[in-house]
Amino acid sequence: MSDLSLPRIQHIAASGVVAAVGIWVTYVSYTQQPSEAFLFPRLIATIFVVLAIWTFIKACLGWTKVGNGITTRQFTNLLPGLVVALIYIFWAAKGLGFYTATSIAFFILLSLYDPAPHAAIKSWVKRAIVTACFMVVMYLLFATLLKVYTPREIFF
Repeated sequence: MSDLSLPRIQHIAASGVVAAVGIWVTYVSYTQQPSEAFLFPRLIATIFVVLAIWTFIKACLGWTKVGNGITTRQFTNLLPGLVVALIYIFWAAKGLGFYTATSIAFFILLSLYDPAPHAAIKSWVKRAIVTACFMVVMYLLFATLLKVYTPREIFF
């Protein structure tokens, strides 16, 4: 770790956070009940944590090309999406139900990052249609095809 440039430090920090989240998610998937409901998440979490830890190790050893790092402007552009994601993860998915919270979060993220004009009704209709199609795919994937447990609270 001799050449610790800002981009490399950013890469180490980001991959460390992702690895920590991966360890936490994997731990939760192996300890929650009913065990059958967490079979699919356990598989995905295990693969995710192995890749995340490998990426963190590569970053620490300097084996990864890190580019120029994230500028303040880029971070400012990402910040609203990170806030929405944190609210979704720590409150909305359980408090509002998986499908309701996912619909709201997806629509907000789509509205934040879609370059279409916000003053045009046509762009809002398009966002609503894209969100509805996304949710149909999510429902068919999780509830119908994979038959996995999703958090069920207020709505569904």
